[in-house]
Amino acid sequence: MTSIHGHDVLHMMLEHEAGFASEDALVAAIETRFGAEARFHTCSAEGMDARALVEFLAERGKFVPNGGSFNTAAEKICAH
Repeated sequence: MTSIHGHDVLHMMLEHEAGFASEDALVAAIETRFGAEARFHTCSAEGMDARALVEFLAERGKFVPNGGSFNTAAEKICAH
């Protein structure tokens, strides 16, 4: 199974300017876009499902408030 980098999810989030109402809504969007069985990796972790990735990103401050929802910002995405 191919692993998808977390950067791809952050870029997907930027495409949704309205943001996400909850982490559950983000998980659902990730599973719709990449598939429920998709696995994800980052620069420092691997083998995560969508929920684990969202928790990982949240713990690292990758989300920013956006009115009553949240999104990410381009400067939150490392470029390596």
